[in-house]
Amino acid sequence: MMVTGFIQSIVLLTDASMIARYSTDAFDAVGNAGLMYVTLFMCMAGMADGSQIIIARRIGQQKTNLIGKVFGSSVWIQMALATCLFLILHFFIPQWVANYSGQAQIAKLQGIYIEQRSYALFFAMFTLAIQAFFLAEGKSWVVLVTALITAGSNAFLDYLLIFGNFGFSELGIRGAALASSISDGIGMLCMVGFLLFSKERKTYGLLQYLRLDFTSVKEVFKVGSPLMLQGFSALATWMLFFTWLEQKGAFELTVSQNIRSIYFLAFVPIWGFAGTTKTYISQYLGAKKINQIPAIQRKIQLLTVCFMLITFHGALLYPSSMIALVNPAEAYISKSAEILRLIAISILLFGFISVYFQTIHGSGNTLHSMLIEFFTVGVYTLCCYLFIKVWQFDVYWIWTVEYIYFGVLGIVSITYLRTYKWQNKKV
Repeated sequence: MMVTGFIQSIVLLTDASMIARYSTDAFDAVGNAGLMYVTLFMCMAGMADGSQIIIARRIGQQKTNLIGKVFGSSVWIQMALATCLFLILHFFIPQWVANYSGQAQIAKLQGIYIEQRSYALFFAMFTLAIQAFFLAEGKSWVVLVTALITAGSNAFLDYLLIFGNFGFSELGIRGAALASSISDGIGMLCMVGFLLFSKERKTYGLLQYLRLDFTSVKEVFKVGSPLMLQGFSALATWMLFFTWLEQKGAFELTVSQNIRSIYFLAFVPIWGFAGTTKTYISQYLGAKKINQIPAIQRKIQLLTVCFMLITFHGALLYPSSMIALVNPAEAYISKSAEILRLIAISILLFGFISVYFQTIHGSGNTLHSMLIEFFTVGVYTLCCYLFIKVWQFDVYWIWTVEYIYFGVLGIVSITYLRTYKWQNKKV
């Protein structure tokens, strides 16, 4: 999972690096528009996490006869979500951006990117449902291979379509969106292929249950809808953060987009071990091995922090070089490097405390994890508003809100695990 996250981060860095060399406005637009896409995508990812938790719990309980029904219901839920989100992203968001943005040219480019990128949601609906099953089963290598194929095709298509190489038309920002969408389609075909040729397809009768089972739908919604809402709220808050920065000025936006591009390297081990944490916690609770959970948490925390130092040490030691890989424009490197070094410790803090938050997910107490997320983003949004709109801090000090977000999330998660009987949740 961690290697998969690293590959995806390299894809994001490659996209950012290529589009930055094409146009600064396009770079800023892809950053904001891509964040809007991911914000709505997180609704589908939250539901996929819900089905992953339930399937992992059924595996721990050895109730394998129920797995196919959960999988089939998950596919239908993802299809419904993809359709609704596509309508919002394709027809509503571009106009909203044009009305709300402080930079007309960037807003126009965002609309172009979003309209093209929205089609990828129909690929994601199958990819996420199948991925959730394989992760619950513990076959993360399938996700890794799919990610490699997706990443490779995306980088190659970016080179062809953004700049118009090898006889292709130069499409710029439209080419970046098209490359990402096509590569997502290739990844989906890869994931479907793995499912069709897997022994689990027959063992669990997965394709026999590709119909709505209302009991399973209820289970997935009960666990997944809070994860959907909290994932959406977290990314929507970050999207608001970048929108306010765009209104503050083009320089502040470009600097912050540089940080955002590098940021994802830090999340490589966090994302990788997040999926591992949810699966282990859910399976151990299903198997009634509650006393072994603290040891699992400590091991995952140690591994997360160690691997974060491997993937993100450059933020402390050579931040300017990391920024230059993404955006070589001299005007933005110095300030971007200062901010990157400033927030490096906050991300290490998040790597440690994220295990506690993911434990709440894996236990099935997703309603409570949603409330924790809502409280945290509420504090974060208030601080962003004060720092940017009221006190008008320099962009360097604005980024200290990351310490506030990670700190509040950690304190509340640890308090919850120590005071609430979370181990007794039935899923």
